[in-house]
Amino acid sequence: MTRGVQAGRQTTLREQVTVAGIGIHSGSPVTVTLHPAEAHTGVVFWRPGIDGQRDRELIADFRSVTATEFATVLGDENGPAVSTTEHVLAALCGLGIDNVVVEVDGPEVPIMDGSAAPFVAAIDQVGLAPVSAPRRYIKVLRSVRVNIDGCYGELRPYAHGLRVETEIEFDHPLIGRQMFSIDVQPNAFRRELARARTFGFMRDVTKLWSMGYALGASFENTVVVAENRILSTEGMRFSDEFVRHKAVDAIGDLALAGAPLIGVYRSVRGGHKLNHAVVTALMSDASAWTYSEMQEPVRRARGHADLAAGFATPAYGPDLS
Repeated sequence: MTRGVQAGRQTTLREQVTVAGIGIHSGSPVTVTLHPAEAHTGVVFWRPGIDGQRDRELIADFRSVTATEFATVLGDENGPAVSTTEHVLAALCGLGIDNVVVEVDGPEVPIMDGSAAPFVAAIDQVGLAPVSAPRRYIKVLRSVRVNIDGCYGELRPYAHGLRVETEIEFDHPLIGRQMFSIDVQPNAFRRELARARTFGFMRDVTKLWSMGYALGASFENTVVVAENRILSTEGMRFSDEFVRHKAVDAIGDLALAGAPLIGVYRSVRGGHKLNHAVVTALMSDASAWTYSEMQEPVRRARGHADLAAGFATPAYGPDLS
């Protein structure tokens, strides 16, 4: 925890910080600047007007989601505004940042190295600062579950903050079945999740390019999986990096509830579409949650993973789960 930040109080950044990279789908250069914000601002995405276009401002909220097929896209009645928001949202949520304005000068957040780590490093560079307001949590009171095409996601009560349990299955010898679970706290997020990168299959690349997607994907920002080997320059950062990255995506999507969650999220063969559907189902049922300014300390902050063989849809295919 950054010095001077007290548990239970809202936070922001000590000063603004900027990162730059390319969009994984557009392939275009993009700059993101994270600005400190006042209490109760929440996370707000701001696209400044370019070439005569007006400024666009979007609250990071499940109601602002306009697409989930290849990334989490936020927009409004004027259409999509910012794509690929999940990694920066995961970093903000994982490090416990309540109030920030995310300025993006292009249509999507840059992919950086394919993980949340560059955003974590930028945030750690400037540090966190407290604001004079208590943090408000969304406490899950009863289980909410969504099933989509043989995949499911579930939020259920849990006394010790946010816990994420993810399970994936891919019909590929290098992936198979993997499971990972973690109590989401800043140090655990930095150590266990932040560096896990997005992944995709070489067999899907030509199809995606023809659809106008993944134009900025490369061996430097994606774990590219061939038939029998990993093609990426760096190799694997974790033996179970695939399922860990799914946990990163889930944390970013859960951040769109609008406040930190107190509960367990379990995702089986899930993706952005399923994550969004579960958050929407929870927030649409007033009897399933309540606001709270109290959170019990997390008793454990560790992750675990298991490997086996199985089957699921491609990571870069249409997100049917």
